[in-house]
Amino acid sequence: MDHPLLRKASAQFAGDGVRERIAAIDDVVLFKVKIQRWRGAVWSDIRCPWLVAAGRREDGSPDDFYAVLAERGRQARKVHNHTETPPLTTDTYSTALLPGPLDEARMRLEDAEGQVLRLESAVRGLVVNALLTGREQCEDLAGYTLAILVRAEEGHETYVGVRIIGQVTIADQAVILDAVPGCERDSWYPDVMPHRETAAGEVIWSNLMDPHAAAALLNDPE
Repeated sequence: MDHPLLRKASAQFAGDGVRERIAAIDDVVLFKVKIQRWRGAVWSDIRCPWLVAAGRREDGSPDDFYAVLAERGRQARKVHNHTETPPLTTDTYSTALLPGPLDEARMRLEDAEGQVLRLESAVRGLVVNALLTGREQCEDLAGYTLAILVRAEEGHETYVGVRIIGQVTIADQAVILDAVPGCERDSWYPDVMPHRETAAGEVIWSNLMDPHAAAALLNDPE
């Protein structure tokens, strides 16, 4: 993922900068991306740009990346027109380069993983701040509010209360609870926050945190 061509494509297509179309490809719109001796073809849909092909520059050579890309497109068109009807009227056929079902599944997986990582980071930050201040900490997330209260008494177990207000999936609730350090996964149970009334529509879970885990968080909040 640290390849210079990927970095350049991400930067070049992040905004509305100048884009040069690959003129030799006429059945789909592909754009050029260049850095050092690397060359790429980018296809962009409404969600994000996709780097769909890549190679090296070879000026004046039939092995040059863009020359090879165009020739492959023309050969693919010949095969398609030989076996399929109606025949294509374009000079090239490049559909095979575009994202398919496996790419779409990978994107959904990465989106879900990103959501998990963001939730885990938010939970850890709230737990640490609650430990440091002794007060309930709150953060607005996508479509709901998450708040965490941690009460630690020296020599005793540490109470953790988690409250969620708004629309949140069971899967996200599981991620939130699982991200609280030092708590046994199967020990969460519905509860009320101490010294406060339960608000309408909120869900509250509580557990006991291992005091050693709480101490470790205070010593190393990062």
